[in-house]
Order: sequence, then C-alpha cells, then structure tokens
Amino acid sequence: MAQQLPPLTWLRSFEASARHLSFTNAAAELNLTQAAISKQVKLLEYYLREPLFFRKPRSLVLTRVGEAYLPKVRDAFERLGAGTEEVFGHRRSEVLTVRAAVGFSVNWIAPRLYRFLGAYPKTPVRLVSSVWGDSFDTDRFDMDIQYGSGKWSGFLSDRLTHETVTPVCSPALLKGAAPLARPDDLAQHRLLHVIGYEEGWADWLKAAGAKGVNAGQGLQFDTSILAFEVARSGAGVALGRSSMTAPELMAGTLVAPFDLALPVKEAFYLLRPAEGRAHPDAAVFRDWLLAEAASDPVNRRNLSA
Repeated sequence: MAQQLPPLTWLRSFEASARHLSFTNAAAELNLTQAAISKQVKLLEYYLREPLFFRKPRSLVLTRVGEAYLPKVRDAFERLGAGTEEVFGHRRSEVLTVRAAVGFSVNWIAPRLYRFLGAYPKTPVRLVSSVWGDSFDTDRFDMDIQYGSGKWSGFLSDRLTHETVTPVCSPALLKGAAPLARPDDLAQHRLLHVIGYEEGWADWLKAAGAKGVNAGQGLQFDTSILAFEVARSGAGVALGRSSMTAPELMAGTLVAPFDLALPVKEAFYLLRPAEGRAHPDAAVFRDWLLAEAASDPVNRRNLSA
C-alpha cells in the first residue's frame, strides 16, 4: 500500500519558510497571510508528530528533524517541476503549436524549416506529428495541416500543395526479374497502399490503361514514410504524392518508372479556427508556409501542367 503523504500546500509552506527562515517572507512569496503559513506548518508538524522549527521572537531555526526533512521536500518539488516541464513543455499560449501528418512533416516541412528558423530565430514553434488525421483539437493545437478537399466546418484553410500521384520504387526494380517497363508490369509486383487517401491506385491504373492489375492487392500502411521505406527496399511499388516524393526522387533513392503523373483533387491544407483569438505567432508561420508553397517548384510544375 502506498504511504499517505501530507498535503502539498503544507509542504510548500514548510519549504518556503525553511528557505527564508521566516513565516512572513514565506507568506509574501506564496501570496498568503503569515497566519495561514504558520497554521499550515503547525498542521504539518502535527501530522508528522515532530517539530520542524524552533520559534524565536524574530526568526525561525530548523530543528534537526527539519534540517533532515528539508532537502527531501525540496528535491521532491524540483523533480515534480522537471517532470511537468518534460511531459507538458511550455503552455500552448506561449509556444505556437502546429500539427501535421508525419509524412508531410518529414518530407516537406523539415527540409524547409531551417529557413524559418533563420528568418525568425526568436519565434518558438512546436511541431507535433499525427498519423490518422484526427479532428482539429483547438485546445491542443493552434494550427493543423491535413490532407483533404479543403473544406472543414468551422475552420479556415489555405492550400499548400497541388498534387499528382505516380508509382515510385527502388531503382533495382527497373532491371530485376520482372522489370517495370509498362504499367501492365505492375501485375508482377506488390502494390503499397497508404490508408486515408481517397484517390489511389485504382485511379492511377485506370488513367494509365493498365490491364490485369489488381488495384487492391499488396500491403497497407498508415503513413507514407513506411510505404516509401518498403519501396526503397525493393519489396513493392508505392503510389507517391508529388509533395512527398520529391526529395526521394531527387536523391535517387526512389525512381518513377512511368511518365504518367496523375493530378488529384486532394491536397495538404493549413487549417486554423475561424473564430477565437489567434496565437500571436500564427500569422508569421502561416505567411512563411504560404510563401514556401508558392515557391515550391513541384507546385509550380503541377499548376502549369
């Protein structure tokens, strides 16, 4: 059975009084009356059945028990404070908190973030990754980046990407036992699917005129990062969205075996509440994201196609 602890308010009054060796100064620090501090310390002493202070006319002196107990109490408060900071960090009102799908965070935001940090070094931002695109929790996040049609009730949205989809795979599959020369050759390979997208393999295969390819076969993943990792290993072919495959294609870790890049209606959008007070740094980060999106060569190419 866990040992019962005295109330934290009593312990806080004891710690402050021991630090100042004064009930009056402890009361000023804790915004209480001197009488309240004195009473809480007395209750603690009664609870512990040991005196913690010698009361002098104008000061306090710790007893031996008080001297032994003080570092334990102080350490406990320090650990509690450090643990609270570690788990919860700065409060939402202090730091702009932006949530985004993990694939978009890694493949689109991360390679560009150094420019925001260089332009606004004193503007703290907390980036939180999501997998399933849960509903926008306005109590936890100031802005959210989601994939969809651009219409979310109660929220304003700014389009960040203009997407096309095309198969991507390891360069090794171009020369393997079943080389990818035509869309029909996908029948000999495992298709890799990312859950949550409305437009997928069936749309691309139809546009490519592929015959005999089962659009539903293969493996499913909850993030594009996992699908791309499996594709890099040569274990299948992923259907990549242009905003997220660009770094992989430029690095050569993935290749696009076919020329067809099919435009899709869905895109990544920046969401913010339509009502209520915005975070002071929200406009700065929004303007930066929109400027990055406007200068993105992939977006420009897809818009002009």
